Amino acid sequence: MPADTVGRFLAALDPEHRKSISAKPREEQEQLAAAWERELEADDELDTLDELSPPAAEAEAARRVLERETR
Repeated sequence: MPADTVGRFLAALDPEHRKSISAKPREEQEQLAAAWERELEADDELDTLDELSPPAAEAEAARRVLERETR
C-alpha cells in the first residue's frame, strides 16, 4: 500500500480516473489528495463506512472529491 498521501489517493481511484489524475502535475495531485484527506476526516458517514470497509470509504471520498473538483 502506498505510504504517501498522493499514492493512497491514487490507489483509491478507479482505474480510469487514476490514469487521468496521474497525468496531472504533481502539485495538482497533491491538492486533490489533500482534499481527499479532508473529506475522509470530516464526513461522519465515511467514518461508519470506514469501519465496515476502509477501501470503500476511501473510494467514496475520492469519488466525491473528483466530482466536486471537476465541476
